[in-house]
Amino acid sequence: MKDKDKFIYLLLFVLALAVNIVGINVKFFTDDPGLYASITKNLIYKKDILQLFTYNRDWLDKPHFPFWMAMLSFKAFGISVWAYRLPALLFFLMSARYTYLFSRKYYSRETAFTAVLILMTSQYVIMSNTDVRAEPYLMGLIIAGIYHITNLKERFTLKDLLLAALFTACAIMTKGIFVIVAIYGGLLGQLIFKRKFTTLFSPKFIGLYLLTILFSLPEFYALYIQFDLHPEKLVFGRHNVSGIKWFLWDSQFGRFVNSGPISRTKGGGDLFFYVHTLLWAFAPWCLLFYYAVYKRIREIFNKTLLPEYYTLSGGLLLLLLFSLSRFQLPFYANIVFPLFAVITAPYCYQQLSNIGSKFRSISLWVYIVLFMALVLVINFFLKPASYVLFTVDCGVFFLLILLINNQVKEQARKIFFIVCAAALFANFYLATVLYPTIASYNGQITAANYINQPQYDQYHVYIGRMESNVFQFECNKPVDYLPTEEFGKFEAKQNAVFYMTQYSLNYLIANHIPFHVVQSFQNYSQERILPAFINSATRDKLLDKVYLISKASPQPLSKGEGLK
Repeated sequence: MKDKDKFIYLLLFVLALAVNIVGINVKFFTDDPGLYASITKNLIYKKDILQLFTYNRDWLDKPHFPFWMAMLSFKAFGISVWAYRLPALLFFLMSARYTYLFSRKYYSRETAFTAVLILMTSQYVIMSNTDVRAEPYLMGLIIAGIYHITNLKERFTLKDLLLAALFTACAIMTKGIFVIVAIYGGLLGQLIFKRKFTTLFSPKFIGLYLLTILFSLPEFYALYIQFDLHPEKLVFGRHNVSGIKWFLWDSQFGRFVNSGPISRTKGGGDLFFYVHTLLWAFAPWCLLFYYAVYKRIREIFNKTLLPEYYTLSGGLLLLLLFSLSRFQLPFYANIVFPLFAVITAPYCYQQLSNIGSKFRSISLWVYIVLFMALVLVINFFLKPASYVLFTVDCGVFFLLILLINNQVKEQARKIFFIVCAAALFANFYLATVLYPTIASYNGQITAANYINQPQYDQYHVYIGRMESNVFQFECNKPVDYLPTEEFGKFEAKQNAVFYMTQYSLNYLIANHIPFHVVQSFQNYSQERILPAFINSATRDKLLDKVYLISKASPQPLSKGEGLK
C-alpha cells in the first residue's frame, strides 16, 4: 500500500470518526432512546442498580448491561443526552478496534483498514450512534468475543480465556442468550470446516462456557431480586412472572416464535426482510457484500480453503435466525456488521473477473449517486433555518473528491475512497441538519422544558400513555403513569399536571371529562421520516399537538377549548 493511500485511509478514518460522534448531543427524536435513558436515570434516582423501572413501574423487556454502562456515564458527567450516548460510542470504537485486529489476523493490513472503514461508513451503524439502542454495545462485544476465541483456539492463555468469557457474558447481558449464535456459531463453523469439531469439548472451551455462565450471573441475580422474589408483582398483566424464565425463554425464543408476552407480527413474517433491509442498512456496501458471500460460498463448494470461517458462519447464522423469526427490526442486523465488513473488505480492491469488476464499480457508483442526490433533494425541500452546515458539508466533500482523484491512481481503490466520502457526506448532513430539525418539532421536549420551570417544582407529573418516553427523560422530576381512561376518577392529593397526546385529549373530550389546558405544544408524532415532513410546504399537515393539562378547571370547558 502506497504512502498516499495510507494518508487517504487515515483521513477518511478521522472524518468517519467525526461523523459518527457529531450527533452525540442531538435531542432524542425517537422513543426507544428516551425510554432507555429514562430507565437509566431511574437507577440513579432510586439508588438501586439491580431493578429497572419506568414511570415508577417495574420494567421487564431488556437485560441490564447497557443501563449499567449509561448509569456510569451519568454518574461521571451528569444526566444528558450526550452522556447517554457516550458509552455506546466507546463500544462502537471497540468494535472498530477489534474489527481491525480480527481482519489483520487473517488478512492483509490494507484489508483490515478497509474493513474498519466499511464498518464506520455503514448507514445504520452511523445512524445507531445517534439513535442509540443496544446495537453499538453488541457490535463491540460480539467481534471482541470472537477475536479472543480465535486466539484461544490456537493457544491457551488466561487473558484470552477471561476476555472471551467476559465479552460473551456482557453481550448476553445486553440482548440475551441468542447472541451466542454469532459468537459460538462462528467458532462452530470454523471447527466444522477445519474438521476439528471435537475441539468444542476440549478443557479450555469447557472452561470458557463455565466462565461465561459465571460472568452472566449478575443478570440472573438482578432478575431474581426484582421479579422471582416477588410473585405478587403484576407484569405483562399477570402475577407469578419469573424474570429468569423470561430471560432464558420469553425474551429470546418466545419473541422469535411470537409466543412471548411481547409480540410484533401475527403473520409468518417476511423471510427476505433482511435481504432487502440490508440494501439501505448496510449501504453503501450491501451489493458488494452479497457478491462476497456468493464468492465465498462458491469457494467452499469448490473445496477452496478460506482464510477463516468465523465471519461467514457467525454472521449468516444469526441473520438466518433473525429472518426465520417473526420479530424483525432493521437494527437487529447491526450487531453482525463487523463480520459483514470483514467478509466484504477483500473484494473492494482485489483483482476480480471482468464481470466482477464491472459489478463492483456499478454497485458502488449507484450508492455514490444516491447519497449525493439524497442530500441535495432533502436540503432543497427541507429548507433548514441555516445553510452553514450544508455549505461546509458540500465544501469538505468537494475537496475530498479532488484529493482522492489526484492522489489515488488505482481505479478500484479510488472508487472505494469516493464511496466512503459519499457516505460520510450524507450522514454528516443527516446528523447535523435533518435530525436536529426533527427533534425541534418534538413536543415532548418543549413540554418537559415548560414543566421544568421553577413555578412547577412542587407539582407531581403524570403521563397518560407510555409511548412518550422522551418527555419522561427530559422532565427533571419523576413521572408517574396514569392511564388516560382513569383521568376522570383521579383525585389529586397535591398539585398535579398531566402530559397528554392529541389522542389522549380527544378521548377526554369524547367522554366529556373536564380538564384545563395548561399549555399546548406543536409536535411531530411520527418516528419515520416521512417525505411530507421533509417538504417544508406540507410539514404542517403532519403536525399535531401535545398538552400539559390539569385536573381542576376554573370554568367548564367546551369541546373547542380543549383543542386550543
